[in-house]
Amino acid sequence: MNKLVAMILGTALLGAVKTTAAVATAGTNTVVVTADYLAQLAAEMRTNHPALRSASALTNAAGADIAAVRTWEDPMAIVGGLAASDEMRASEGDIIYGVEQKLPLFGKPHLQRNVARAQLATETARLDYQFQQLRVELAKTAFRAALADRVVAIGEQDLTWLDSMKQLVDGNARVGKASLVEILQIQVEQAKRANQLQTDRNQLTQEQVSLNRLLNRAGEAPWPQLELPALAGEVTYNQRLVDFALKYEPKTSVQRQQIQQAEAMAAVARRQKLPDVTAGIEARNYSGDGNFQQGMFTLRMNLPWFNHGKIQADIRREEARVSAAQLELADEQLAIREELHLLIIKTDAARREALLYRDQIIPRAESTQESVRANWLGGQSTFRDVLDTHRILLESRLMYVRAVAEQYDLLAELVLCCGLGDLNALQMIGAAPETAAPAPAPVSPADHPADKNQP
Repeated sequence: MNKLVAMILGTALLGAVKTTAAVATAGTNTVVVTADYLAQLAAEMRTNHPALRSASALTNAAGADIAAVRTWEDPMAIVGGLAASDEMRASEGDIIYGVEQKLPLFGKPHLQRNVARAQLATETARLDYQFQQLRVELAKTAFRAALADRVVAIGEQDLTWLDSMKQLVDGNARVGKASLVEILQIQVEQAKRANQLQTDRNQLTQEQVSLNRLLNRAGEAPWPQLELPALAGEVTYNQRLVDFALKYEPKTSVQRQQIQQAEAMAAVARRQKLPDVTAGIEARNYSGDGNFQQGMFTLRMNLPWFNHGKIQADIRREEARVSAAQLELADEQLAIREELHLLIIKTDAARREALLYRDQIIPRAESTQESVRANWLGGQSTFRDVLDTHRILLESRLMYVRAVAEQYDLLAELVLCCGLGDLNALQMIGAAPETAAPAPAPVSPADHPADKNQP
């Protein structure tokens, strides 16, 4: 991994220790899904995930393949005999023995070793690519789990609000100030919210199961309550991001290694035009008395020129594979530019939507709800108006947290596309989380001053 990413990962691990200490000090069961927390989970996933362990085993196999390349082939032993007249056998010897050794000429073993090294580099890059993909999936799943936690919390607060409103309506009904329609309306709202809350809780359980699968934990392993981080800063499309993506994107790293592997294979194919040379030593003894009669030194080689057309076809095949790998890389780089631009547009849209709900719609909805509710308590508005404004506020809160989760979901993909390692690198592209607090939680009617005057 390049020095830049290594530095980022080191910073992430250091920050992870600080985050763990902060959570432990707070003594709560709530964890904010920060880059440091995700780095801890990613480290656990790297160790435990079966797919990563499988890819690591393939990398080890490719490493062993380098050591398996032989510079010297196994020698060939020769044993034979001569069938001839007694005089010839006694003169030349009739027991033949010797050894032959293929010579490592023309750099052929070195080229084979280069192929093995290129294969190792490709498998290493593929392992890193798979880890980065799973890291993004882990981050996105964690953000979805934090979103599901927040949705459940909003649903529980909303159900509490509805319970309080039902008490008010029941109190009004006892003194003849509430109609049957109002009673039906609050009962329907309560039932719908309770049903939706159960659905949201089931969705939260599913996200936790997905997290456990990625970390190879037991499916029902418990999780703390996850919180979404603050809204991240704005990201703009610029040449620096494009350069990062074109240079460090994990998939292009795999493709570059595949090009080098194809070039190494092409070099091996070209060297096949040269012959293989074998040196040998033979000796002869006479079986009658065992005396040594003669010895000889031999050199043997194949004649590849008779297969010149076949060898040229091999070369063309490997060179075509090199060209194909280069074109795939060029196509991927074009796709990266497009994907990067699309991710930034979507990230900006999610950020603007979150800001819209946080800074404009939610405050207005809260103010309107308080006014309408006060008017209803004073007999100047209908109960339907109270429920309608409350639905707008509820939907606005849900839309806000969904926009924040979507922004981080897209930022996780953007980090992968830029090859920046993890979300700790967001400050490098100007997307560090803001210090602004998230939208306030719904206020229970029991805490509203106007409620104290109700029966």
